[in-house]
Amino acid sequence: MPATSRRARRDDTPPPRTGSSEADVLRGFLDYLRTSMATKVEGAPEPQVRTPGVPSGTNLLGLLEHLTHVERALFLGDRVTDWQATFHAAPADSVADVVARYREAVARADDVLDGCGDLSAPVPRPRPGKPAPSVRWALTHMIEETGRHAGHADILRELVDGSTGR
Repeated sequence: MPATSRRARRDDTPPPRTGSSEADVLRGFLDYLRTSMATKVEGAPEPQVRTPGVPSGTNLLGLLEHLTHVERALFLGDRVTDWQATFHAAPADSVADVVARYREAVARADDVLDGCGDLSAPVPRPRPGKPAPSVRWALTHMIEETGRHAGHADILRELVDGSTGR
């Protein structure tokens, strides 16, 4: 394990108590994971935040950059031609830049979702020629994608500076 300064262990934030509707539950868990992910990256030191923690090259900043692209593609209709490239933040981007870009993408995605009353309807994204998934599928996929990468981020952040918890 690399030499790091160990910070005090944080308590985990428990899963959210949400409303009883399916949409409330899905959006509540997605927001919980989004917040966990941004918090895990926020305050991580340079250059460790972009230093690969595993042979695949995965790093904290790259994970959040990737999730920004997924949010934008799924809910806003952005086209991504090279998903592997989304795992790398630009060298000039600071941690604050990447976190702000992620939060902006989440806010824009939430604006779209706020207008979706029917979970079985397609996501209303502007992407001609490509059918949109249902809102239910998109929310479930985003929960899975964010949760998977939040687990990666938990491990990488602990390796960087010993920070644990959400």
